[in-house]
Amino acid sequence: MRTRPAARAGQYAALLAYLVFLGFPFVWLASTAFKPPTELAGLHPTWIPQDPTLANFRQAFDEQPLLRAALNSLLTASAAALVAVAVATPMAYVMARHRGALARAATGWVLVSQAFPFVLLIIPLFLVLKNLRLIDSLPGLVLVYVVWSLPFALWMLTGYVRAVPAELEEAAAVDGAGRLRTLVSVTVPLLAPGIAATALFAFVTAWNEFFFALVLLKTPEHQTLPVLLTRFIGAEGVADLGPLAAAAFLATLPSLVVFALIQRRITGSLLAGAVKG
Repeated sequence: MRTRPAARAGQYAALLAYLVFLGFPFVWLASTAFKPPTELAGLHPTWIPQDPTLANFRQAFDEQPLLRAALNSLLTASAAALVAVAVATPMAYVMARHRGALARAATGWVLVSQAFPFVLLIIPLFLVLKNLRLIDSLPGLVLVYVVWSLPFALWMLTGYVRAVPAELEEAAAVDGAGRLRTLVSVTVPLLAPGIAATALFAFVTAWNEFFFALVLLKTPEHQTLPVLLTRFIGAEGVADLGPLAAAAFLATLPSLVVFALIQRRITGSLLAGAVKG
């Protein structure tokens, strides 16, 4: 049954409205980052800067160590994404292929773990990391991010593993491949889109995380970008809007770049699978 033109037009209109809703904050942030102080203090804000300037970016780099904080965020987010995917992939395979009491218990753990708020977890995490001597260290923060993103990553990858036909693994077993060889040579290549999506989720979650980094990192040299952005707000709660917008604009770019790269990988894998099928 063909979709009626009016219904299709409504779908496109809803999609356009959703894109505008998502893109408005970023567009306004970019506009603010390039505005001079006179325009930022104006009573009638404009979409496009009348006199665009890079002074806000220069001031942001002069006031705060943005490059060092960006490197800290990049290292922690990348390490957390890689470790979470490496741990979640074999676990998801076991949960998908062996649907017993252990798999049901693991699924329940995934659901329950997502219900706990950050505030209830920060004290036990702080004590554990203190005993491990990982307080105020990037490895300790990576460990926290891996534990926090692992349940959802496991849930995502389990669905992708269940979509892989078990007959392919049985054929590999008939050819003499062991369980590990089958997982590495047959299942993992077919899971490339799911692994890429899971890695993207873990990376963006760690890149944007603020609360754990604020509590666990005390040394300025170890602070990540989200924590560093709070330095552009004075003691009276007045924000230095221009440099803050410039720094926040730069902080959003890595997530967009990683998403663009991984999205291309996901699309390519799906198209390749369709052609082979």
